[in-house]
Amino acid sequence: MSSTTPIWFITGASSGLGRALAEAVLARGWRAAITARRPETLRDLATEHGDRALALALDVTDSRSVTRAVHDAEAHFGAIDVAVNNAGYGYLSAIEEGEDAEIRAQFETNVFGLVAVTKHVLPGMRSRRRGHIFNVSSLGGLVAFAATGYYHASKFAVEALSESLFHEVNPLGIRVTILEPGAFRTDWAGRSMIESKTVIDDYAETSGKRRQATRSVSGKQPGDPTRAAAAIISAFEADEPPLRLLLGAPALKIARERLDALRANFDAWAETTLSADFPD
Repeated sequence: MSSTTPIWFITGASSGLGRALAEAVLARGWRAAITARRPETLRDLATEHGDRALALALDVTDSRSVTRAVHDAEAHFGAIDVAVNNAGYGYLSAIEEGEDAEIRAQFETNVFGLVAVTKHVLPGMRSRRRGHIFNVSSLGGLVAFAATGYYHASKFAVEALSESLFHEVNPLGIRVTILEPGAFRTDWAGRSMIESKTVIDDYAETSGKRRQATRSVSGKQPGDPTRAAAAIISAFEADEPPLRLLLGAPALKIARERLDALRANFDAWAETTLSADFPD
């Protein structure tokens, strides 16, 4: 990035990783539009950093809110150099237990909200032929477990959208990085987590146990949001930033196991796979 004081636009900045990243960006003397559904939760950062921090109300599921927030950020700072699509949350439910309204709400925030923000920041980045978009996926965008299937589905969508976006905008000087955190000490498994009210006894040993396990680790996760923020800044400053950045030791371990499992599956069925083509 050519700008010595890049301008960041961070969604979901009221807590967790978004908050840690906002603090890290501002501590470096950079500028940031920091957004949350309740901007009063950002008042302390805005007060501490003056004109370098702009606290904005943003509900990524509301198209008018997205338009207004991006417009106000660009009007205040003149541009957006880095967009971080961090807003999102989890949903605990077996697939059969999933409630339609909650499933759709999950995708509205985790997928369509991300798309809306991305589409609004891209015109300015394209005109300047530079920019960096960070999309917060998850280790759960690479591998799926019981009880979080709808969350995984939303993050798998983020992975695909981001990879396609990379191929489309990289020739225009715009970088894309997919962030894949493992278990971090945020509110994700605590107050931010939504659970289906429907509970089916037959899933007690699968999704039921994972529901309990997820709740029990809240506040004890190994991932440090402050250190993750430093890792994200390192990726931003790199000459060749990664398309994907795993965050935390568990994420790296499980992602490697996932790669091994995929290769074993593909190799075991290679003969059958090849048999599906027309004969030579």
